[in-house]
Amino acid sequence: MALAGTADLTIERPSAPLRTALLWLAALAAFALLWFAGPEWVQAYPKAAEIPAMRAIGGLMSWLINQANFGLFTFQQATRFLATLIELPYNLVLSLIATGFLSGQGSGAVMVVPPLSWIAVIGLLTLLGHWAGGTRLAILTALLLLFVAAFGHWQSSMVTLASIIIAVPLGAIGGLLLGILGYRIPAFERAITPVLDLMQTVPVFAYLVPVLFFFGFGPASAIVATIIYAMPPMTRLTLLALRAVPSEMTDLGRMVGATPRQRTWKVLVPVAMPSLMVGVNQVIMLSLNIAIIASMIGAGGIGFEVLGALRRLDFGTGIEAGFCIVALAIVLDRLSAQVARRLQQPAHRLGRDVPIWQRYPYLTGAAALLVLASLAAWLSPAAQTYPDAWRLSSGDVWSRLIEWINVTYFDQLEGFKNAILLGILVPTKRFLLELPWLGITALLAFTGWRLGGWRLSLLVAALATLIAATGQWEKAMITVYLCGISVVFAALIGIPIGILAAQSKRARPVIEVIVDTLQTLPSFVYLMPVVMLFRVGDFTAMLAVVAYAVAPAIRYTAFGISRVDASLVEAGKALGATRGQSLRKIQLKLALPEILLGINQTIMLALSMLVITALVGTRDLGQEVYIALAKADTGRGIVAGLAVAFIAIIADRMIGAASARTRQRLGLT
Repeated sequence: MALAGTADLTIERPSAPLRTALLWLAALAAFALLWFAGPEWVQAYPKAAEIPAMRAIGGLMSWLINQANFGLFTFQQATRFLATLIELPYNLVLSLIATGFLSGQGSGAVMVVPPLSWIAVIGLLTLLGHWAGGTRLAILTALLLLFVAAFGHWQSSMVTLASIIIAVPLGAIGGLLLGILGYRIPAFERAITPVLDLMQTVPVFAYLVPVLFFFGFGPASAIVATIIYAMPPMTRLTLLALRAVPSEMTDLGRMVGATPRQRTWKVLVPVAMPSLMVGVNQVIMLSLNIAIIASMIGAGGIGFEVLGALRRLDFGTGIEAGFCIVALAIVLDRLSAQVARRLQQPAHRLGRDVPIWQRYPYLTGAAALLVLASLAAWLSPAAQTYPDAWRLSSGDVWSRLIEWINVTYFDQLEGFKNAILLGILVPTKRFLLELPWLGITALLAFTGWRLGGWRLSLLVAALATLIAATGQWEKAMITVYLCGISVVFAALIGIPIGILAAQSKRARPVIEVIVDTLQTLPSFVYLMPVVMLFRVGDFTAMLAVVAYAVAPAIRYTAFGISRVDASLVEAGKALGATRGQSLRKIQLKLALPEILLGINQTIMLALSMLVITALVGTRDLGQEVYIALAKADTGRGIVAGLAVAFIAIIADRMIGAASARTRQRLGLT
């Protein structure tokens, strides 16, 4: 009991900002102590304590291929049987639209029935576009397919389209079934969530080697790799779409006595169909995005043309083939979206007394088109195969443009390269490589605790420790350095462009076209011009990564600013805020959660591109994955790929937590 008249000796607790500052100072002081005074095992993870993950994974793969036996068949026989099941429909589609139906094997094969002519394919897809989206979509489809034919890439594009036709349904159905199981069984969702995280973040190169081991070299391996790469978004979107179905719909299904299976397939899936088609669209886009990588294990097609152009440094051919992939992507994107919309509309059927050609005009038109196109192809070779004399080429123009830039501005380009390389890249790389692994891990854990609590802190610490324990720390730091600097440059470029797109109605359509093109151009295409201008090295890799990864920074910034309530902006103006103040203190502040998500997506794209930039001389985890592919070393490739995935998961979880805290602080939840 306090005596009367005595002073109040209660000590006030520091304010929240002060406590935060003190915690960060303590964390940084501990980090500095570990860095400058820590023992050797703190600086570099001890070799004796490393986990022999490469040897263990390599041994497991060898056992599966050479010894695993299930009684009636071996593991290798099972995978080769699955490969045969995939190849059967693929060969049918390939024969129908690309090679024709052949008799015999190898060089002695003779064409018995020719494939659909280029006129027939363009006509059928144009009819589909008119049925789904009207005249504008039909014209767009015809022009883009004519572009592919005119520039001499029709045959290879049809080979790629054949693999897409098989991979997309398998990936979409597989993702749908996994999503439904996750929705119905929460424990299953919790089990597959980390698997989906790894599937979306492990570089494709990392699982090409085991896919080759299991399924052999050929189109089946390429289709399997495509499915693995493209299925996770479909699974996640299925879960989101099913959860978004109003509870009243499922309650109605129970009231009418529907079984759980009937409620799933007759209530949930039909109601969620528009959202599910977004997932199908993502599967299509990702399947085209992997077309070049899949060509390395037997897919062939237009991706192989881009890969060959990169090896020859033939920028003209590479950019043409890349734009043909873009054209194909736009066609499939628009058609899939509009077909999904059309299928949601009620059908208007005519009576049976109406002639069949009037009841089904598009089917009748398609049949007539096939007959006429086949007759024309029989009469004239030009109607079967696009004539060489009609072909266009801009390859020489692109190549001469790069050559002119290289010759005219060589000194300026070299000066710019050396300034960035010596002033930013090399010092940052040396700095990161000197940091102690335990200090970085502890600092990441502390940051995770501040952003998302103990669960995030433990996850981040465990993943960082696993990177060090598998002997990948030095390569991982080089990856972090390249990815980090590339993301900073991408943000510095993308955020201002996104602001311009949000505020200028004139600039927005142009920027949207550029962003769409950047997001659909194959990643390999970005390497050719920068290699021809700057040769190989970290600077070249950084430029390619920035060009490939800048699109999300633009798109999310524009999206976030456009979502800001206009009344808040008007209120700021009424209080005397200038346009710049309104942008800085209202729009950018409220759009920060979306901008952070854009940075997150930029990091994911940068990490995926860094594996490809191993082709231009980087010395990071991407090179480890690429060397493993070249040497068929499954253990090395998977361990390096998992290290890339761990970096991606750490960045994703921490930025996601930062975005959630920002939303909560701004009252946007």
